[in-house]
Amino acid sequence: MKCDMCKEGEATVHLMQIVDGKIQKVDLCEACAKAKRVTDPTAYSIADMVLGMGTEAAASPSRPKAERRCPSCEMTLSDFRRAARLGCPQCYEAFAEALGPMLKGMHKGLQHVGKTPLSRKKEVLLEERLRLLRQQLQAAVKAENFEAAVRLRDQIKALEGQKDSKTPPTREDPGP
Repeated sequence: MKCDMCKEGEATVHLMQIVDGKIQKVDLCEACAKAKRVTDPTAYSIADMVLGMGTEAAASPSRPKAERRCPSCEMTLSDFRRAARLGCPQCYEAFAEALGPMLKGMHKGLQHVGKTPLSRKKEVLLEERLRLLRQQLQAAVKAENFEAAVRLRDQIKALEGQKDSKTPPTREDPGP
C-alpha cells in the first residue's frame, strides 16, 4: 500500500478517525509520518491533516503568544483541544477556567469522591449526616442558641445509637 501523502513510499502508519459520522483513513510512509509529527499528540488532529490544515500546523511550530500556557510543560489550550490530552498535572491548574465547565458536563461534579459499594451506602450517608449535625451543633453553641443545641445533640445521640447497633457482617470460618 502506497503513502497517501507522497504516493511513493510504502505505508507503514495507518490512521483512522471518525469525523461527522464518516470514517477517514490516512496511510503514511515512515518519512511522511515523521514530517507530519504523527507521533506528537499535541501536533494536530487527523481531521486537520485530511482537510489540509495539518500542513501549516506541522510546518510552523510557533503558537499565538496571547494564548495561555502551562508553566510546566508549555502546552496551550489549543494543544489540549487538538490532542484531547493534558500535558502534565499542572495543566489542570493552568486551564482550570476552561476545564471546569467541560468536566462538570462530563461528570457529576468537579471533585472526585470515588464510588461507594452499595453495602456501605447507608453507613456513609449516616456518617455524612452526623458530620453535618455536629457542625450545626458547634454553630448553635457558638451563637448561644442552646435550645437548638440540645435538639441537635439529641439527634446526634439517636443517630450514633443507630450506628452502634449495626454490627458488621462476620464471615464464618469453614474450618479445616
